[in-house]
Amino acid sequence: MDLSALKTWLLQDGKVIYGPVKQLPGKKGHATPTGVFHVSAKVKNYHSKAFDAPMPNSVFFLPGIAFHTGSLSVYSHGCIHLSAAASQKYFTTLQNGDVVQVVA
Repeated sequence: MDLSALKTWLLQDGKVIYGPVKQLPGKKGHATPTGVFHVSAKVKNYHSKAFDAPMPNSVFFLPGIAFHTGSLSVYSHGCIHLSAAASQKYFTTLQNGDVVQVVA
């Protein structure tokens, strides 16, 4: 995903298979980390206790940081907000261990 372009996409064998789609990352002071990570968990109907907020289609790649359905007009606390359709596609496509690359 490209944080500055506010875009993310899915690759398979080096080819784009979905996207690019709009995303909103973490806001100032809660920036989404950059680097290469791996999908560590998926939770269909996750509810954040820290923010008392639903996070449907959560695909975690760092502790507390995930792709999930969220506002495309409000920046997050580090997660990657996607539309409902995009988060569903990410949830069904990505598997534990898959690579997640985040660039500034």
